[in-house]
Amino acid sequence: MCEKGTSALSCVILVVTVALGQLVQADEFEEVFRWKLLDFNNTDTHEDGVFFPEVLDDVPDAMVALNESFAPYHNLPMGVTHHKGRVFITVPRRRTGIPSTLNVIVLDQVPEGEKSPKLVAYPTALTNQLRSPYLPDAKKLISVYRTRVDRCDRMWFVDTGYLEYPGHRKQVQRPALWIIDLLQDRKVRQFEIPESIVAEGHGMASVTIDSSSDDCEGAYAYIPDLAHYRLYVYGFRENRMWKFQHEFLSFDPRMTGFSVAGVRFRWNDGIFSLAMGAQISEQEGRTVYFHAMASTSEYRTSSRVLQNETLASVGGYDHLFTHVGERGIRTQCTIHQYDPQTGVLFYAEVNRNAIGCWNSAQSFEPENHGIVQLDNKNFIYPSDMTLDSDGDLWVMTNGLPRWLYATLDADDYNFRVWRQKPAKAIAGTICAPGA
Repeated sequence: MCEKGTSALSCVILVVTVALGQLVQADEFEEVFRWKLLDFNNTDTHEDGVFFPEVLDDVPDAMVALNESFAPYHNLPMGVTHHKGRVFITVPRRRTGIPSTLNVIVLDQVPEGEKSPKLVAYPTALTNQLRSPYLPDAKKLISVYRTRVDRCDRMWFVDTGYLEYPGHRKQVQRPALWIIDLLQDRKVRQFEIPESIVAEGHGMASVTIDSSSDDCEGAYAYIPDLAHYRLYVYGFRENRMWKFQHEFLSFDPRMTGFSVAGVRFRWNDGIFSLAMGAQISEQEGRTVYFHAMASTSEYRTSSRVLQNETLASVGGYDHLFTHVGERGIRTQCTIHQYDPQTGVLFYAEVNRNAIGCWNSAQSFEPENHGIVQLDNKNFIYPSDMTLDSDGDLWVMTNGLPRWLYATLDADDYNFRVWRQKPAKAIAGTICAPGA
């Protein structure tokens, strides 16, 4: 970079100047919404709102409903998805007093300047209402972590069917994969996940949709199970589900330590996220990247491998799951997303309160991983990241470790939704083309 004859000091100044210039080129993510605590526009969410209208005296003590009156502090948003003017927010039932686990914000109905809009139950408040005293009802949603939208305007998500109340954990009903047509706001299909696949649903915290073509019937859902260290695959056309087991789906015991916003803890979460990469070939399909939460390693396989139910049942696929490389220290990540326009894989890095990046045209080495967003004050714990049909990245940050192990300050903003265009996010970073 420095010409012959340039002094050492001048050379250092030049290098630093260029580096700073590159840093300021990248745009920070835009804060779309922020909440101190969530509020809802449902009719049954306030002081007189009790989700169980009847009290039954002839049921076992273990089945008696807890106090489900609206408890604002208990409502922690986890997932965010934007589709054609609507933002979908999930609130999994990890505590009592949650009126609706799946919610929507209609952007053009939010008053100008309003940064903390109320959530509205989706598709209806009744669908989100628990049945007393925690009785199963296939028409109800129990707990949803994250949603995804495919190329055919359909929203996919797993209802875990599981209440994660401390001291009162309960599998209310079988976990189920839901598919909703967002153009008509009607359920297309509901697939009850059989017990032969998994006994409990609490480990299914995300879903990735493979709809590479315009063949809506040919879509697949890839569902990681962070608790049982397995990967489930659902074929829409087949209307069947199968599972894969592999050592790469488990956690790395060296990477179970986390430190977020002054809170130290240990998690052994296994496979957490899958991301659809570029097309390999017609025969092999697309690259599918995946990783465990308690890990800094990235792995991959191909979509054709995952779509092969026979292969899943007979085994012999160990060599078809391969190690890509290490991302670097403190890069434990929840969700990652591949942007086909830039060829960049984005990582929601919870230990660094950051969004990391890797350009797939480069070798997978720690020195080739960059950061496009980092904020230790307002960007605490990026829990979800999605790419919408406009090509924009959407991120949820929610301070989860503070909520679990310490205390959220109800007078401060704790939850935020962010967005950014991938090309702007990587500008001036090592992930930019030709960097």
